[in-house]
Amino acid sequence: MQNILNGLRIVEGSAFIAAPMCGMTLAQLGADVIRFDNLGGGIDYHRWPVTKNNTSIYWADLNKGKRSFAVDLKSERGRELVTQLITAPGDDAGIFSTNLPAKGWLSYESLKAHRADLILLSIVGDRHGGSALDYTVNAKVGYPDMTGPVDDDRPVNHVFPAWDNITAYMAALSILAAERHRRSTGAGQKVELTLADCALATMGHLGFIGDYTINNTTRPRYGNDLYGAMGRDFMSVDGKRMMIIAVSPKQWEGLQNAGGFADEIRALESKLGISLDSEGNRFTARGEIFEIIARWTQATTFSAIEKALSANGCCWGPYQTVREMLENDIDATTDNPIFSRVRQPDIGEYLVPGQPMTFSACERQPAVPAPRLGQHTDEILADLLGLSDAQIGKLHDDGVVAG
Repeated sequence: MQNILNGLRIVEGSAFIAAPMCGMTLAQLGADVIRFDNLGGGIDYHRWPVTKNNTSIYWADLNKGKRSFAVDLKSERGRELVTQLITAPGDDAGIFSTNLPAKGWLSYESLKAHRADLILLSIVGDRHGGSALDYTVNAKVGYPDMTGPVDDDRPVNHVFPAWDNITAYMAALSILAAERHRRSTGAGQKVELTLADCALATMGHLGFIGDYTINNTTRPRYGNDLYGAMGRDFMSVDGKRMMIIAVSPKQWEGLQNAGGFADEIRALESKLGISLDSEGNRFTARGEIFEIIARWTQATTFSAIEKALSANGCCWGPYQTVREMLENDIDATTDNPIFSRVRQPDIGEYLVPGQPMTFSACERQPAVPAPRLGQHTDEILADLLGLSDAQIGKLHDDGVVAG
């Protein structure tokens, strides 16, 4: 955790990945992020993975560093309290982030009536108002058609929720941009961000749309081959697999030196009549190049390959399972400053990351655990909404809040 956003307050109504991760990102940078949930928790409160007692590790990791406000969102009084919290005065307040339906009492128009300079970030599935999840958006933009083995034409969904992650970070960026605009002009605004548009924009940014439009081609499946360059997985003689890549002239030269096959590459160039110093030519001739590299790796132990690749400045990495990474990789330990061991209530102590960036002006602090549901209800009612102990007690007695 780094306190570069200290003082900024965001109220969050969220579920699943994109919106909670947006708030967690800002909280890990020092913002005061207050998550409100219905009594008993929202629809993702017990989402997998969970512990043996059904406590969600998923929920805990996506809500690190936030404060929790538990309230009956179906009651008129509960909705009034949330509205007051979202629209509370202060130059660093009045920011609401959500992927819940931003309509009715949570609509921009309704909330703006209580605070004219409100900033509301609304994350939705698509621009038509439909629902969408990472897997449906991934299918929409064509990635499953390009993913997987060359000899299998079934769609392959990757397990990494890329569009949720990209949308989360775009959402955090959008909040900071809107807050800066408000500081400059005094004007609030509604920011809409859709999961589908984040995926579509990425397809354009990476050249997929341009490739089809200009060249009338779509990318086929290449398995583990790196498109447009030299890269693939290789196996050592003792059965360990690694990814080896050469995209720059230095990496290409280093790889030839590491494997001692520079002469074979020169002979291949003469045979094909091309220069393999060109990245595109290396991709075109990847089959012949892979055969040369594979003869080296399949006759060499992993430790010898590792030593040779590292000594020659090559770009490579071993394949690891999650278990292997956590048990053997020093980068996935507290030796890496992004990690700390955190005791999460109801779960236990385990390795938890903060943010990957490092700010020289702010000292990095250990990650802060997620709150218990409603843990900060009373302090929020007292400190931010100015309620007395008697008023807070009555809210508890009436079942409007919990904590």
